[in-house]
Amino acid sequence: MSRYVVVIEHAGANLSAYVPDLPGCVATGATVADVELTIREAIRFHLEGLAEDGLPIPQPSARAEYVEA
Repeated sequence: MSRYVVVIEHAGANLSAYVPDLPGCVATGATVADVELTIREAIRFHLEGLAEDGLPIPQPSARAEYVEA
């Protein structure tokens, strides 16, 4: 099992999430819990699609850090 960085952002009335290491893998939700659930499903679906198409599965490489400014 791999661990991918997920970025969650406010998007107007809801939240959106994306995975930097998996271009095109996105999800939305009304709450953090909702968007976390949908992005997990989106990641699984995305990886299954890559495998079915015989494409390489990107290895996690993105990092996230908080920086005080």
